[in-house]
Amino acid sequence: ILPFVSVNQILLVLLVLTVCAILYNKVHQVPSALKNETVDLESNEEMEEEIPVVICAAAGRMGAAIAAISSIYSNTEANVLFYIVGLKTTIPHIRKWIENSKLKEIKFRVVEFNPMVLKGKIRQDASRPELLQPLNFVRFYLPLLIQKHEKVIYLDDDIIVQGDIQELYDTNLAPGHAAAFSDDCDLPSTHEIVRSVGMQNTYMGFLDYRKQAIRDLGISPSTCSFNPGVIVANMTEWKHQRITKQLEKWMQRNVEENLYSSTLGGGVATSPMLIVFHGKYSTINPMWHIRHLGWSPDTRYSEHFLQEAKLLHWNGRYKPWDYPSVHTDLWENWFIPDPSGKFKLTRPDS
Repeated sequence: ILPFVSVNQILLVLLVLTVCAILYNKVHQVPSALKNETVDLESNEEMEEEIPVVICAAAGRMGAAIAAISSIYSNTEANVLFYIVGLKTTIPHIRKWIENSKLKEIKFRVVEFNPMVLKGKIRQDASRPELLQPLNFVRFYLPLLIQKHEKVIYLDDDIIVQGDIQELYDTNLAPGHAAAFSDDCDLPSTHEIVRSVGMQNTYMGFLDYRKQAIRDLGISPSTCSFNPGVIVANMTEWKHQRITKQLEKWMQRNVEENLYSSTLGGGVATSPMLIVFHGKYSTINPMWHIRHLGWSPDTRYSEHFLQEAKLLHWNGRYKPWDYPSVHTDLWENWFIPDPSGKFKLTRPDS
């Protein structure tokens, strides 16, 4: 009898263990579909790296920022986060414009720029007072405005993006370089435009080589300049090299010695960057910065060339929201009218 009882006990124990194992698996097993979803979510997060794009919204030209943002958003599937920088007085207007238009779907943050950081650093220049507007110097202070990103794109407001902004973001910066720009001598098809309007594309056009401080830099006046209206920046290197402090130093020296503000280039924000970044920057694909569209109301690029361009820049006096200007149709494709009616396009029949 004893062996019979022992077998029964063993069988009972095995049965209990089997039931426990089945119950354990039921409770702890993750359905395969859920496993796949989890993997997909993780891979999507990896793919969807945030691309921070900094654009200023200045009083009187907010429509420019709107058109630029619209063109970027419409031509990419990337996860773009727009940092829209304005002064305290302009921020409510740009926010309402976005929230009451088709741009309400974009991811954006509005950042207030305090012009007091520029006190004593800007030399007054009557020839082009618009270049002295505080927001022109936002690009000097990128790490102070944008905290959490390693890589940042800065764009002037008078641009239109026709390519996928992901391509620009993927621009390779060489080790030790805090930024990438477009060389002013890099695209043969723009040379004729530059010559026809008498635009300078060398350091001679921006710096006053009669001044000892400029000659002491040891930079040849025939060195090709670059345009800081499109920047891909590495924030770690920028902070490590104290780029902002270096730029401020040259701004202050200009106030004291008039090194560049009244020279031919008129680039009050460009000149300090030409000095600080000389020989220490990477280059952007030339098709990602087709410029000089605002330099003359008469000189035009070929339509085919402009269709191939990834980014168009109306740098110069003749802006596409004003009159006269060239290639305004390409700009107006992306413009979204101001719901408040405050910003209006200037056209021959208006």
